[in-house]
Amino acid sequence: MAEWSLPAVLDVISDAVPDRDMLVWGSTRRTFAEVKVRSQGLATFLAARGLGAYRERAELERWECGQAPVALVLYNRPEYLEAMVGCYRARTAPFNVNQHYRPAEMRGVLAMIGPRAVVYQRSLGPLVAEALGDRLHEVVLVDIDDGSGTQPLPGSTGFETAAATPVDPAALPVPSPEDLYVVCTGGTTGTPKAVLWQQADVFVAGMGGNPEATAESLAATATKGGGAWFAVPPLMHGAAQWTAFGGLLAGSTMVLHDDSRSFDARTILEVAAKERVTLMSIVGDAYARPLVDELRRTPYDLSSLHVLATGGAATNEQHKQALFELLPHVTIVDGYGASETGGMAFAPRTAAAPPQGFTPAAGALVLSADRTRFLTPGDDEVGWTARRGRVPLGYLGDRAKTEATFPIIDGERVSVPGDRAQLAADGTITMLGRDSMVVNTGGEKVFVEEVEEVLRRHPGVADALVVGRPSERFGEEVAAIVQPRAGATLDPAELRAFVAGELARFKAPRAVAICEQVARHPNGKADYAWAKSVAAEALDATAPLAQDDLGAPSSGFPEAG
Repeated sequence: MAEWSLPAVLDVISDAVPDRDMLVWGSTRRTFAEVKVRSQGLATFLAARGLGAYRERAELERWECGQAPVALVLYNRPEYLEAMVGCYRARTAPFNVNQHYRPAEMRGVLAMIGPRAVVYQRSLGPLVAEALGDRLHEVVLVDIDDGSGTQPLPGSTGFETAAATPVDPAALPVPSPEDLYVVCTGGTTGTPKAVLWQQADVFVAGMGGNPEATAESLAATATKGGGAWFAVPPLMHGAAQWTAFGGLLAGSTMVLHDDSRSFDARTILEVAAKERVTLMSIVGDAYARPLVDELRRTPYDLSSLHVLATGGAATNEQHKQALFELLPHVTIVDGYGASETGGMAFAPRTAAAPPQGFTPAAGALVLSADRTRFLTPGDDEVGWTARRGRVPLGYLGDRAKTEATFPIIDGERVSVPGDRAQLAADGTITMLGRDSMVVNTGGEKVFVEEVEEVLRRHPGVADALVVGRPSERFGEEVAAIVQPRAGATLDPAELRAFVAGELARFKAPRAVAICEQVARHPNGKADYAWAKSVAAEALDATAPLAQDDLGAPSSGFPEAG
């Protein structure tokens, strides 16, 4: 059975459908053949500057990188994916950097990984310069003219110049299936980490590749055509990259949009209609709710849309039902996964089908609470989601965390990302949430996502997050941060009663903060660090409060950022 590097798969696809649009971004359209040449040019440019692979995988520990890291600091645009492919062709290791970071945050990520090159768009150049500091002159800089009028950094080479470097394919290195795919976690619940995957593994586990793929089968799939895929979330996050490569490696056209502006449902739907998108990926309620509101205001021709994929954060049942009413022909696919596991489990659903549990992907399992055995269907135990086989090698530069999260059991790598779950009798998985976001209140464990889902069903609640905060009586107590719908007035005690009507009373929030907007990261995931800071000032929800105590919806709490 052949193992595949990502450039090797793309070469097969490009040869099979050279004239098909590969990347679409506004008025920019580039074919598979054009991107192949441009990415080879970038690879030649990087290789000429001594960047590539220095040590082979067999010489390295699981947490070590033997390839030159390349930081990508840019918004969604064709050059993001072209840069990734070009870096892989040069056997360098590109990695995502959140361009919304402040200089100190970006400095921490860059110091952790130590990039030898940075690909950035010019408007973000000052941020890159401040984050790199004295190291700016030590790295290869490649800039993208984004029309901002910002001048490139000293010594920087334009992306178009680098991509136009004359290519001698015979002089380029041959990528290995063991070459790295590096993805930085978002740091939603802790310090960002760099996850090291082998390309052959992420091709199967994260990008939907067939482990038994041959050149003939890849070409045949591409020739059939996979329509147009629209990765709506930012490419700086792994889930969007996996959607993008999942489509490209199947010969689909990848549609992108400019995410340098705030999420705008109208723009998204206009692009989806114009490009006759067949699959679109979103992130939970943060995307689903505004899409529903816009679809109710304005009709769009989305007859070509077959699949709406959602993951990264929970999508409330009421929003799914609304989408089915507005788009009855669409299949909604809930996906569960992590940077440390790839796509772990999926729950496809149509308008006529009742909700189902998650069906595990190959290698996906539930580990016992004590991490000594894998659960069998029907076990009542609350365990840990796990995956074995095609999983990451480890975390860059961190042996202890690598061995804790990616233990080797019976000679096989296993990934245990820290999420709680149960395995039902029919083999489906019930996801309960990340263990670090469990509130232990008086000895009872509360999974915050379960409470959040109920709160978002309240007719006056637009969005909600749940965290724990210190309590003298219970050790921890459940606190909710809620965003009211326009014109709604929310009472903390009534919200607590609403939750207690559906869940055990100990799960109902004992404190509620009402704010103008719940804070989420650009990819739609919850900003729990922000939520914990707001929870410190949350109001008591265990007794009715006078209207004067409630205050205006802003209540003086920090706004979302």
